[in-house]
Amino acid sequence: MSLDLSPLWISLKTSLLATFITFFLGIAAAYWMLGYRGKGKSLIEGIFVAPLILPPTVVGFLLLLFFGKNGPVGKLMEPFDITIVFTWYGAAIAATVVSFPLMYKTALGAFAQIDGNLLRVARTLGASESTIFWRISLPLALPGILAATTLAFARALGEFGATLMLAGNIPGQTQTIPMAIYFAVEAGAMDEAWFWAIAIMVISLSGIIAVNFWQEMREKGRQGDRGTRGQGDKKSEFLLVSTPAADVELLVDIEKVLPSFHLKVAFSTDEQPLGLLGGSGAGKSMILRCIAGIETPTRGRIVLNGRVLFDSEKGINIPSRDRRIGFLVQNYALFPHMTVAQNIAFGLTKGLSASSMRLQVEEQLIAMQLQGLGDRYPHQLSGGQQQRVALARALASQPQALLLDEPFSALDTHLRSQLEQQMTATLTDYQGATLFVTHNMEEAYRVCPNLLVLEHGSPIQHGSRYAIFENPATVSVAQITGCKNFSSTVVESAQQIAAIDWGCSLNVIEPTQSESSHVGIRAHQITFTNDPNQDNTFPCWLVRTSETPHRMTLFLKLHTAANGLEDYHLQAEVFKEKWLTMKDHPFPWYVHLDPMRLMLLD
Repeated sequence: MSLDLSPLWISLKTSLLATFITFFLGIAAAYWMLGYRGKGKSLIEGIFVAPLILPPTVVGFLLLLFFGKNGPVGKLMEPFDITIVFTWYGAAIAATVVSFPLMYKTALGAFAQIDGNLLRVARTLGASESTIFWRISLPLALPGILAATTLAFARALGEFGATLMLAGNIPGQTQTIPMAIYFAVEAGAMDEAWFWAIAIMVISLSGIIAVNFWQEMREKGRQGDRGTRGQGDKKSEFLLVSTPAADVELLVDIEKVLPSFHLKVAFSTDEQPLGLLGGSGAGKSMILRCIAGIETPTRGRIVLNGRVLFDSEKGINIPSRDRRIGFLVQNYALFPHMTVAQNIAFGLTKGLSASSMRLQVEEQLIAMQLQGLGDRYPHQLSGGQQQRVALARALASQPQALLLDEPFSALDTHLRSQLEQQMTATLTDYQGATLFVTHNMEEAYRVCPNLLVLEHGSPIQHGSRYAIFENPATVSVAQITGCKNFSSTVVESAQQIAAIDWGCSLNVIEPTQSESSHVGIRAHQITFTNDPNQDNTFPCWLVRTSETPHRMTLFLKLHTAANGLEDYHLQAEVFKEKWLTMKDHPFPWYVHLDPMRLMLLD
């Protein structure tokens, strides 16, 4: 007697239909839940994954109540003489319900692993949410989605309990392979059971093996491509292709209140780069994110070239894609599945013809010294090349403001210095507002004519780089700008103070102010002398040293020898050549604190 193959065809058509439905429902649910911040998220998540944790017979029983003759769906379908129970459609519905959680959870994980900076940068480049989904999120999540689809198909193919409850076991109509195996074993037909068991294993494993093989080949291809990764960066000058902007001005007056952080800042800037300087957690990056529209301030106002981007009182909050803001983040956020040319083209004005787009991309490649790299992918580029592609992409959108969030942090020292010089030339020619975020004081000094120093979400000094470095207003600003030596003070006369922590009196050039509470001096401005009779000259003993490639830091104790390695008053920096001439001199040495170099601080 020949074997009835109907369970194979019934299983294939029900599982394929279930997978088809689950594919779209699972992706839609996963993408929606990823961005959902409303109430009841945990409850919705629980409902979505319930079929994965409930016994299949319970799921089948609930489906039977729902689709049965007296159920809500059954009553709706009764006038049309349509029945779900005991049909292959019922088997497909049962398979869809039990396979949905696998598709949903795996797709959710695939979407969640996408770098959020890619999506944020895409919005600043003018991309709509639908464009971001189709061109960025879906392609990047595709390997995970294919794996989810395979798992969902295998789960639908192997469904037994819920299908038996809703569709029954009708040979030739609703009997699937799992039911054929069960009833073959029950009837003692072990050869038939083995046949169907092997068939379902081959079908299920074939799909999983095929997906794994595709992913392995894809990864090998990427690793092979890394062999062509750029080995260096030619020294180049950045040429800008930008639209001139008259009366460039960015006004920011915002407040952002978070449970553990409070940002409150007000400033304005023109076309000269403004550096935001401060330690970690000072609020530098948060300011950029608010200007770009990635974060929404609690209250305040942001105006760019007379155009209101945000106004809490008037209810104005222009989306990121419409703000015309170029945003360069720390890791550059290049779209990994797009070539260099495609990355740059992503920021171009929408609606351009293909020839115009190619021409503008080529202009940007030439301007950034990236000729011949248009067909490469980001992982095939060096760090400096990636940075230039990210900058080209940002500038291609012709932004009215450029936001740079620590663009050199991922580079080695040599490349960092080279690209910093190139970036300085770029910003000199760029006719738009620029904000440059860094925690590196020397970097901020070299790149930005003006600085805004931040601490714990509040500005503590705003002015030219010369004013801030030469005359810091507070101890915090002096520390951020690299000063290492401080002492609390007491006023002794109009031009004399007592440095309490250093145990000495100091003559000062500026008339002392009652609000000045500290004195400071930078380590490299401390000098050594052989004349102990000079003003502000004191005997000192060396406690210990710290060596860098070109300098020595000397930890000094004034007046007497030290009692331990941490018993010191001042840190002085000298070049190694100077150190070689003085290190063997007998103690005490004499240190001179130049009144012109002393800083009176609040």
